[in-house]
Amino acid sequence: MALKNLSLRSRIFIAMILLVLLASVLIGAVTIHQYNEEAREYHADRLERKEAAIRRSIDLVIDETFFPVITEKLPVIFREEIFNIANIHGLQINLYDLDGQLLKSSKAALQNNKVDVCLDAEILNQLSNTAEHRYVFENKINGKVFQSSYSFITDKKFKNIAILNIPYLEDDDIFNRELNEFLLRLGYAYLVMILAAIVLAYFVSKYITQSLRSISDKLNEIRLEKRNKKIEIESSGAEIETLVKSYNSMIDELEESAVQLATSEREQAWREMAKQVAHEIKNPLTPMRLSVQSFQRRFNPADVDIHIKVSEFSNTLIQQIDTMSSIASAFSNFAKMPAQQNEQLNIVHVVKLALDIFNENYINFEPESDELIAKFDRTQLIRVVTNLVKNGIQAIQERETERPQINVRVFSSEDFINITVEDNGSGITEENKIKVFEPKFTTKTSGMGLGLAMVKNIVETYKGRITFTSEYGKGTIFTVAFPKQ
Repeated sequence: MALKNLSLRSRIFIAMILLVLLASVLIGAVTIHQYNEEAREYHADRLERKEAAIRRSIDLVIDETFFPVITEKLPVIFREEIFNIANIHGLQINLYDLDGQLLKSSKAALQNNKVDVCLDAEILNQLSNTAEHRYVFENKINGKVFQSSYSFITDKKFKNIAILNIPYLEDDDIFNRELNEFLLRLGYAYLVMILAAIVLAYFVSKYITQSLRSISDKLNEIRLEKRNKKIEIESSGAEIETLVKSYNSMIDELEESAVQLATSEREQAWREMAKQVAHEIKNPLTPMRLSVQSFQRRFNPADVDIHIKVSEFSNTLIQQIDTMSSIASAFSNFAKMPAQQNEQLNIVHVVKLALDIFNENYINFEPESDELIAKFDRTQLIRVVTNLVKNGIQAIQERETERPQINVRVFSSEDFINITVEDNGSGITEENKIKVFEPKFTTKTSGMGLGLAMVKNIVETYKGRITFTSEYGKGTIFTVAFPKQ
């Protein structure tokens, strides 16, 4: 799991280092195995050569002896010669009769313990049953490896008269010293190789992943609302080049799709807006029409209350006309992009002015300090604050809470000025949260739902952002943040 979380560059780097380490371990293991095999072959060949030389010496003694060449006379024949032969070849020599009893040995201690020295039946069987009539037995004593070869001694007529045994100690000190020296030199060589591999792996992994990093950075920068740059990478492999071509082709298709989508969304938005405006305008027209028709039917110039009725009729029309006028103004304000008239403002002072138009006594203003300076348009800032506060007042009226409260705070954080408007109104449901800033969306029984959309439009024009948190039935907090400069 941890390996999956590593970057491609780290995995390439680790893989190359592990490959070199694995190669060094394998070569070391093969070297040790090869040395052991060579040592084993060397001892086997050396024992065979020594045995052949000793047999020649024994045959020479047998040829020159004046005693009868029989098993019983061998201790006499080799009474002194066995020591000479052993000294010449540097090995112990033991002579056994055909039943496995010791006849003569170049080792005095063994000669004095004839009762305890007797060949096993297995050795006699192996010696008799092999085609070469030769048997080599290997055993370990005190951590040292001994080989014992057994073969027949024949007379001049090639008749078996005795068994020759040559114990042989495998002395690996020379091989071990050579092996240790070779492994030490190999270790130094691989230490240098590992250091070189680390440097090489660093640059190779960097070279391989550099193109992928460029592509990754470009992918992270992709935005539907802006023009995305294509990737231009030189000296890249065929796979990377294919990936770059696919990315550039995707950018072209994305731009085409973005243009089509923007056009489609813009047309759809204006169509929906036109429907909404038409619907809102029809609402006051219907009572106006009914009022005019009713006035026509009931109009009587001789009526003594005619002036009162005309006044009521006029007031009704004026109210409906004002409603249509407010609809037109809201639509106009939303459609018109705010001009960026950046001027140095005391944000605390401007927000306080915006709040002074409200008569509600539950609106609390909590500035961080008396003066927070930033560049903004005074009119647009007032419009932002008043819309957010109006939205909070309407939310409180919907909930009909016993202790209504709206807290407006102004404070700074790093390079931003923050304005928060918190209410304990009805809150926003989960399904409506994604629609809050959409034009024409509203949960109110009146209005066009353009207030928050207009606020978002103004804030983003000044490179700011607006966010909110809300819990249904408990209240909402809107936060506006825009740069100081």
